[in-house]
Amino acid sequence: MIFNKGNVLFLFLFILIGTMCTVKEQYTLVLGKIPFPKDNPDSPEKRAFGKLLFFDKRLSKNNEVSCASCHQPSKAFTDGLPKSRGVRGSIAMRNAPSLLNSAYFSSYMYDGEVKTLEQQVLVPIQDHREMGSSMKEVLQKLSKDSNYKRLAKQIFQRELDAYVVTRALSTYERSLISQNSRFDQYRAGAKSILNADEIAGWKLFSEKLYCTKCHSGANFTNYQVVSNGLYSDYGIDQGRYRINGLEKEKGAFKVPSLRNVSLTAPYMHDGSIQTLREVISHYSKGGSRFPNKSSIIKPFKLNNLEINQLELFLKTLVDTSTVN
Repeated sequence: MIFNKGNVLFLFLFILIGTMCTVKEQYTLVLGKIPFPKDNPDSPEKRAFGKLLFFDKRLSKNNEVSCASCHQPSKAFTDGLPKSRGVRGSIAMRNAPSLLNSAYFSSYMYDGEVKTLEQQVLVPIQDHREMGSSMKEVLQKLSKDSNYKRLAKQIFQRELDAYVVTRALSTYERSLISQNSRFDQYRAGAKSILNADEIAGWKLFSEKLYCTKCHSGANFTNYQVVSNGLYSDYGIDQGRYRINGLEKEKGAFKVPSLRNVSLTAPYMHDGSIQTLREVISHYSKGGSRFPNKSSIIKPFKLNNLEINQLELFLKTLVDTSTVN
């Protein structure tokens, strides 16, 4: 080939486009294929049906609250409140976690006791502090909707029942994927997408501090249920202790994913910490003195620059492109 200016430009564009495609392919698969259960395979129709249900306030006792009331797309599927508001102004027991990437979770709820999304969607419907209803009441209302009855028959080949509602909702929730953050792109090869302070923050997070011992892997969580020493006395909410009554599980809550963390304030299981800077401060002090506190959590010192860098890195984990 004779390399004139036109050929060189074409070759440059060909390489550039090829590189971009390779990077995109890598970071869009960072979390792996969405693990849909064999008995609840994915389909566009089922996802769309689940989305209708997700935004439908008839799932609550008095038609005031939908799933989306506590899991708002604009807030990375949280609600920005310390504890969510349910029917009749009631206050939920805990802070609403993000649903993004919940398809990959190994357990659900802060206790880590619920094992599937199909089971998880039942919890807020039946909780008197949240939607305050029952599946029987929900089905009585939804069965009057001719469109829902048609969709149940069309998609599931059965009448509208609890199986249909839980499978459609969980399928929609599994479609809420966030894996194309600036940090994902950086890890995939787009090194210039982060600035020097953001990269320094990543090095603090992954090398100097112990953050990755709990917030590890592609989803920035090890999915374990442990105590982070938030309190020396946890009061009414003793964490996983309420499930099994084991002393060693007092104050233990599931480690959350840090993806989109800058959008999901306030933090902790009870929404008691308002800012990322305050979260960093909590861990830098080594947490509160508590018998079950994880041995990983120890005091550390950061100067103001390092605190800023760590916070800037955490903000690179945002990606709401799929849900938007």
